[in-house]
Amino acid sequence: MNLARLANGIAHAPDNLDKTEISGLTLDSRAVGEGFLFVAVSGSKVDGARFIEDAKAKGAVAVLTSSDAVVETDLPVIRADNPRLSAAKMAARFYEKQPETMVAVTGTAGKTSIASFLRQIWTATGLKAASIGTTGVVSPSRNDYGTLTTPDPVALAELLASLEGEGVTHASMEASSHGIDQFRLDGVRLAAGGFTNLGHDHLDYHPDLESYFTAKMGLFTRLLPKGAPAVINTDDQWSGRAIEVATGVGCDVRTVGRNGSLLALKRLEHERERQVAEVKTPDGIQRVVLPLAGEFQMSNALVAAGLAIVTGTPVKAALETLENLKGASGRLEKAGMTAGGVPVFVDYAHKPEALEHVLRAVRPFTTGRVILVMGCGGDRDKTKRPMMGEIANRLADVVIVTDDNPRSEDPAVIRSEIMAAAGEAREIGDRREAIRAAVGEARTGDTVIVAGKGHETGQMVGSINHPFSDHEEVRRAITETKA
Repeated sequence: MNLARLANGIAHAPDNLDKTEISGLTLDSRAVGEGFLFVAVSGSKVDGARFIEDAKAKGAVAVLTSSDAVVETDLPVIRADNPRLSAAKMAARFYEKQPETMVAVTGTAGKTSIASFLRQIWTATGLKAASIGTTGVVSPSRNDYGTLTTPDPVALAELLASLEGEGVTHASMEASSHGIDQFRLDGVRLAAGGFTNLGHDHLDYHPDLESYFTAKMGLFTRLLPKGAPAVINTDDQWSGRAIEVATGVGCDVRTVGRNGSLLALKRLEHERERQVAEVKTPDGIQRVVLPLAGEFQMSNALVAAGLAIVTGTPVKAALETLENLKGASGRLEKAGMTAGGVPVFVDYAHKPEALEHVLRAVRPFTTGRVILVMGCGGDRDKTKRPMMGEIANRLADVVIVTDDNPRSEDPAVIRSEIMAAAGEAREIGDRREAIRAAVGEARTGDTVIVAGKGHETGQMVGSINHPFSDHEEVRRAITETKA
């Protein structure tokens, strides 16, 4: 694409760029190819301007950077007051195509499940659908493992064009606070947005909960077109504020939950691994069967159904499809059953509210003890560690504190900060041994939960990602226990 056209109306470009053709663009100097525009932005750890000459050597023909950046290069320099925002808009212009109906969901917990549920609802009603998020990308032709909740704007634009090229018409995606704050979604043409809840998380990035909430609300205040539907869960302490914000900027607010205006949960019965509900809809009361445990999953399912409805799915059809939903990988997912009939669940809960939801979810069908294996990640918000220790001590009967992803921190220090509030918890640093201990002592009537890593297939120790799967370790522990 012609560089002058690419930058027109988005950033300030030098004259005489109408003959410069761009073959691609990237924020990562390692990914630069011949004819690329290199986006040099200042990050939390490094300044992209340091890599301009590396990018030039790999074939970059121009640079996009901030208006006040001091750069020394003979490449044409395009400047913008907000180069991240400009990069997102340029990427959308460069790749151009996206699935016709794009939906984003934000909140602390539930984003992955809702994105997955929405894709499944659309697929069940005959649409070609995809989902993008923490567990990766799923579409009719791919199931790719991922690592970022919200990809960078260039990678996202390229991905959306690829999905459109394979015939996907409807796509759901997670909108993390980092992604919104860093303008990764500003090139996405959204049809609707959703909000789940807000809890204690990412306070290593955001200065406080209020700032975290404000970042989340960027989905409604900046990204959604005026008048677009905003589906909001009513049952969270932040729901009222979210409704107020979305209404204030002109969104078409539809609520779901116990006090929902679109879908109102009137009655809910918990069974061992499913829930049966009565939901008031615009078409009357409808019985809903959800084959997943935990009231939080019913909440997620209603947000997903609400998003499907506001984007064109008939109410009855949207709710009927919930009976066949499959849970997102690592979200209260049964990884195995011991010889004594004890279910062992793997869950991604790595924040206080999520851990509490999971522990409460299994209590109704646990006649014995709830046995919990948990830890906290390194190089992340430290204030949640004693909070999670207290929740574990209060809601589980047996607690084993172990390592999660210690990253650059001393694992023993992380465990000690959890143990300070975890009562009589046991400490087993080796996660494999901790899982084996939990499974080994489980007896009929108990439930085992291995929390924190969910779908992940590695454990970050220092800068090395060692192969590690909670699912595999649970199955191995069950096999060894039987032997």
